[in-house]
Amino acid sequence: MAWDARRPVPWRRLLREWAIYAAILALVILIIRRDNLQAKNFLWLTLSFPVYIGFGALLAKFGYQRKTLKDLRAESALRAAEQQPTRATAGSSTGRAKPAPTKRTSTGPSNRPSNRTKGKRR
Repeated sequence: MAWDARRPVPWRRLLREWAIYAAILALVILIIRRDNLQAKNFLWLTLSFPVYIGFGALLAKFGYQRKTLKDLRAESALRAAEQQPTRATAGSSTGRAKPAPTKRTSTGPSNRPSNRTKGKRR
């Protein structure tokens, strides 16, 4: 897609996503560097803010927008609702007819000798 200055940028979503990312990364830094905490460990975290926001805004202007979890759940529910009637009418999940029994299936007569005719081996 081409650049379009009229496309909206989801600023609130970008800020919320970066805040979640920053909180998780700060916890990781606290756990890994608990014996040697310094301000420079968190400097890279604060420098990632303008990079993340700027790159997200640039992608939004080009038309990229990730789907939210709400959108993904709605799509999967819609697909499940569309498939539900077809499963009930077909009789099976594949929609194919059941194959005829063969001598290898348990529905036909068995060619194996029964244990009653033979004595028990000990």
